[in-house]
Amino acid sequence: METDPALHRMILDHVLRRIELTAAEQAHFISVLKVRKLLPRQYLVQQGEVCRHESYVCKGFLRSFYVDGKGNDHTLHFAMEDWWISDSTSFHLQRPAERNIVALETSVLLQIEKNDLEQLYKVIPAFERFWRILEQKGAIAQDQRILNAISMTGAERYHALIAKYPTLEQRLPQRHIASYLGITPVFLSQIRKASSRT
Repeated sequence: METDPALHRMILDHVLRRIELTAAEQAHFISVLKVRKLLPRQYLVQQGEVCRHESYVCKGFLRSFYVDGKGNDHTLHFAMEDWWISDSTSFHLQRPAERNIVALETSVLLQIEKNDLEQLYKVIPAFERFWRILEQKGAIAQDQRILNAISMTGAERYHALIAKYPTLEQRLPQRHIASYLGITPVFLSQIRKASSRT
């Protein structure tokens, strides 16, 4: 598939904000990426299959979720432009995914396979640092989410989430926002009504 140079520029800008690369290193990195396009409701990863790629979102919005034994759907993460998404455990250990990742909008991704990533670490050691920075940022965000779940009310968690991601309500359906926050859609509706009155 022919790649739009603007997609390459976008991911290079993203990488170069975190590490320095020569022109040759940039070209090598671009050479191992593949473009993937998803339509709304199309899956990137399905529970039970092995996650083969780390995926960078150039355009679109994706949701990661887990379906429990009772068929309940739990929103774990979401990803928008300039974010990465994968099932990290499945990707790193090459074992079946325990989550699903689905596009909620038409999405364009740049993907790297595990073998290509391992090779990249050897050829361009700076990428080990790049991925460490991303993983540290992800771990900090996850820690914060756990602390918020313990220390904040549902309403406080909702307001903090919307303050951090102002466009989220236009992109992620209310039931999925409620699931992400660990509250019921009815309670979320009450919180939003109370907010609109203040």
